[in-house]
Amino acid sequence: MKLYKAVGLRILEYCRERDITPNKLCTMSGVIQSTVNSIFSGRSQNPKIGTIKDLCTGLGITLKEFFDSELFKDLDD
Repeated sequence: MKLYKAVGLRILEYCRERDITPNKLCTMSGVIQSTVNSIFSGRSQNPKIGTIKDLCTGLGITLKEFFDSELFKDLDD
């Protein structure tokens, strides 16, 4: 799996667990809707770590918690 796909899936995973819509995530994190949609859809193939950090802050998690997932174990180059 590519890194950008794993990032999108991981964010969706947290949103589903917490019953958070993409729109609500934008409000909680301060990240604009088009950026969040691009990450979810895979159009953003190189999301910035600062954006991921902002999304994590909105979700109430750390970057360490975010990347502590099997999704990130065997990534394609």
